[in-house]
Amino acid sequence: MARIKGGLNAKKRHNRVLKLAKGYYGARSKQYRIAKQSVMRALTASFAGRKQRKRDFRRLWIARINAAARMNGTKYSVLMHGLKVAGIDLNRKVLADIAVNDPEGFKALVETANNALA
Repeated sequence: MARIKGGLNAKKRHNRVLKLAKGYYGARSKQYRIAKQSVMRALTASFAGRKQRKRDFRRLWIARINAAARMNGTKYSVLMHGLKVAGIDLNRKVLADIAVNDPEGFKALVETANNALA
Protein backbone atom coordinates (compact mmCIF):
# COMPACT_ATOMS: atom_id res chain seq x y z
CA MET A 1 0.00 0.00 0.00
CA ALA A 2 1.30 3.44 -0.87
CA ARG A 3 2.15 5.96 1.81
CA ILE A 4 -0.12 8.99 1.95
CA LYS A 5 1.33 12.19 3.25
CA GLY A 6 -0.92 14.79 4.87
CA GLY A 7 0.62 17.78 3.16
CA LEU A 8 -2.50 19.16 1.55
CA ASN A 9 -4.64 18.95 4.69
CA ALA A 10 -1.88 20.48 6.83
CA LYS A 11 -1.51 23.32 4.32
CA LYS A 12 -5.28 23.94 4.43
CA ARG A 13 -5.27 23.99 8.22
CA HIS A 14 -2.28 26.35 8.33
CA ASN A 15 -3.84 28.70 5.79
CA ARG A 16 -7.13 28.75 7.73
CA VAL A 17 -5.33 29.83 10.92
CA LEU A 18 -3.11 32.33 9.12
CA LYS A 19 -6.16 33.87 7.46
CA LEU A 20 -7.73 34.39 10.91
CA ALA A 21 -4.46 35.96 12.10
CA LYS A 22 -4.35 38.45 9.23
CA GLY A 23 -3.55 41.91 10.55
CA TYR A 24 -1.77 40.69 13.68
CA TYR A 25 1.63 42.20 14.45
CA GLY A 26 4.86 40.58 13.27
CA ALA A 27 5.25 36.82 13.61
CA ARG A 28 1.70 36.49 14.92
CA SER A 29 0.45 36.86 11.36
CA LYS A 30 3.29 35.03 9.56
CA GLN A 31 4.36 31.94 11.53
CA TYR A 32 1.83 29.16 11.98
CA ARG A 33 2.73 28.11 15.51
CA ILE A 34 2.65 31.62 16.93
CA ALA A 35 -0.40 32.57 14.87
CA LYS A 36 -2.27 29.53 16.17
CA GLN A 37 -1.66 30.59 19.78
CA SER A 38 -2.75 34.15 19.05
CA VAL A 39 -5.89 33.04 17.23
CA MET A 40 -6.88 30.64 20.02
CA ARG A 41 -6.49 33.41 22.58
CA ALA A 42 -8.40 35.88 20.40
CA LEU A 43 -11.30 33.47 19.88
CA THR A 44 -11.49 32.86 23.63
CA ALA A 45 -11.55 36.61 24.26
CA SER A 46 -14.22 37.18 21.61
CA PHE A 47 -16.46 34.54 23.24
CA ALA A 48 -16.05 36.25 26.61
CA GLY A 49 -16.62 39.64 24.97
CA ARG A 50 -20.00 38.59 23.59
CA LYS A 51 -21.11 37.70 27.12
CA GLN A 52 -19.64 40.93 28.52
CA ARG A 53 -21.51 43.02 25.93
CA LYS A 54 -24.85 41.65 27.18
CA ARG A 55 -23.96 42.63 30.75
CA ASP A 56 -22.79 46.09 29.68
CA PHE A 57 -25.99 46.83 27.77
CA ARG A 58 -28.16 45.72 30.70
CA ARG A 59 -26.20 48.08 32.99
CA LEU A 60 -26.66 50.93 30.51
CA TRP A 61 -30.41 50.33 30.24
CA ILE A 62 -30.82 50.21 34.01
CA ALA A 63 -28.84 53.46 34.41
CA ARG A 64 -31.02 55.21 31.83
CA ILE A 65 -34.26 53.95 33.38
CA ASN A 66 -33.10 54.98 36.84
CA ALA A 67 -32.15 58.48 35.66
CA ALA A 68 -35.52 58.97 33.97
CA ALA A 69 -37.37 57.52 36.96
CA ARG A 70 -35.63 59.91 39.36
CA MET A 71 -36.53 62.83 37.10
CA ASN A 72 -40.15 61.72 37.60
CA GLY A 73 -39.84 61.44 41.38
CA THR A 74 -39.36 57.71 41.92
CA LYS A 75 -36.57 55.14 42.07
CA TYR A 76 -35.66 52.35 39.67
CA SER A 77 -36.57 49.51 42.04
CA VAL A 78 -39.92 51.06 42.98
CA LEU A 79 -40.73 51.69 39.32
CA MET A 80 -39.92 48.12 38.27
CA HIS A 81 -41.98 46.67 41.13
CA GLY A 82 -44.87 48.97 40.29
CA LEU A 83 -44.80 47.96 36.63
CA LYS A 84 -44.80 44.30 37.62
CA VAL A 85 -47.77 44.78 39.97
CA ALA A 86 -49.60 46.73 37.25
CA GLY A 87 -49.06 43.85 34.83
CA ILE A 88 -46.96 45.84 32.38
CA ASP A 89 -44.39 43.52 30.83
CA LEU A 90 -41.80 45.75 29.17
CA ASN A 91 -38.17 44.70 29.16
CA ARG A 92 -35.37 47.04 30.18
CA LYS A 93 -34.26 47.64 26.59
CA VAL A 94 -37.69 48.96 25.60
CA LEU A 95 -38.10 50.95 28.83
CA ALA A 96 -34.72 52.63 28.30
CA ASP A 97 -35.67 53.51 24.73
CA ILE A 98 -38.97 55.01 25.91
CA ALA A 99 -37.15 56.93 28.66
CA VAL A 100 -34.76 58.51 26.14
CA ASN A 101 -37.06 59.09 23.15
CA ASP A 102 -40.52 59.58 24.70
CA PRO A 103 -40.36 61.32 28.11
CA GLU A 104 -44.14 61.90 28.20
CA GLY A 105 -44.84 58.21 27.59
CA PHE A 106 -42.34 57.28 30.30
CA LYS A 107 -44.03 59.69 32.69
CA ALA A 108 -47.34 57.93 32.03
CA LEU A 109 -45.69 54.58 32.81
CA VAL A 110 -44.34 55.99 36.09
CA GLU A 111 -47.80 57.24 37.06
CA THR A 112 -49.31 53.85 36.22
CA ALA A 113 -46.69 52.09 38.34
CA ASN A 114 -47.27 54.47 41.27
CA ASN A 115 -51.05 54.00 41.06
CA ALA A 116 -50.62 50.22 41.10
CA LEU A 117 -48.56 50.45 44.29
CA ALA A 118 -50.91 52.91 46.03
